[in-house]
Amino acid sequence: MKCKFNSLVIAVAATLAAGSALAQSTVSVEGLVDMSAGSIKYSGDKAKTLAVNSGGMTTSWLGFKGVEDLGNGMKVDFALTSFLRADTGESGRFSGDTLFSRDANVGISGSFGKVSLGRNLSPNFLPVVIFNPFGDSFNFSPLVLHTWVPNGNFAARTWVNSSAGDSGWSNEIIYTTPNYNGLSANFHYQAGEKAGQTGVNNVGMNVLYFNGPLALTAYYHQVQVGNPTPGAIVDATSSPINYASINYQKSYFVGGSYDLNVAKLFATYSNTKDDSSTSAAMTDKTYSLGAKVPAAGGNILLAYADTKRTGSLVGADLSRDTFSGGYDYDLSKCTDVYAVLMSDKINTADRANSVAVGIRHKF
Repeated sequence: MKCKFNSLVIAVAATLAAGSALAQSTVSVEGLVDMSAGSIKYSGDKAKTLAVNSGGMTTSWLGFKGVEDLGNGMKVDFALTSFLRADTGESGRFSGDTLFSRDANVGISGSFGKVSLGRNLSPNFLPVVIFNPFGDSFNFSPLVLHTWVPNGNFAARTWVNSSAGDSGWSNEIIYTTPNYNGLSANFHYQAGEKAGQTGVNNVGMNVLYFNGPLALTAYYHQVQVGNPTPGAIVDATSSPINYASINYQKSYFVGGSYDLNVAKLFATYSNTKDDSSTSAAMTDKTYSLGAKVPAAGGNILLAYADTKRTGSLVGADLSRDTFSGGYDYDLSKCTDVYAVLMSDKINTADRANSVAVGIRHKF
């Protein structure tokens, strides 16, 4: 059952020319609000922050989704959804984020699979968020933090994210294969849209396999274009490490999970190689382990990620390890509450600890 207590749902049915099929379309307003409160400090921060934050376990969002059944197994769907910061009422994940940075796409599907065009997921999004116990938590999932979330002030990071090009790509074409006995794949292409530079683009693919208690995944991408707007593909920081000079990234990832009923176990490994305009290079190797354990009507969440960063761009080797432990309890099919403890350590800074409690509601 979907959570749509206050959704606007419009259903339109129209008979086309004689002999044609009946077309049915629906449009809904959907969203999620996630708020947490606690003491937050990442390694490298100067001090703890007592904060009320949006998006503890899932980034808050709001938008429109729709689907039209064309008949004969063919459907057209669209999504226009925007991230928001519910703690301040601002739109976007950060200042300068585009309005519909979560989704702005239209697609057509049938027995051939699906083709979508517009702003949509990057190739690494589903493998990363499905194969860790904290899902798409950009605040507390160790794997998500290492993959996409930088530490420190803008353009002066103490640690930058491993993955280039954001968790969503603009100007994108995605082809999704039909599901073959639990196996499916997504092929991604983002046009760089630079005149005379057709070779400057983003390409990637992922594979997902689900068979009973076992799930497996892999992805590969090549990134040369920044998102959601043009610019640095990793981060704008230029000193003391010139991350802004990174202009090309290759990355691969493998992961798996197995549900033992008493616990669901997760494991992943990724290797990311960056080239730069200065000929300096950087390599990140990240592994993660996790478990989701049913307990007292909810789930205990345990996750760990470790990244080793090497190469001429950074000079001396860098490393980061993060551990999070939490408990998530469903109040209903649409609302859950959670508590999280997190410990974060960069080898050039002191270990930092965070604690937070929150509530998440889907509609």
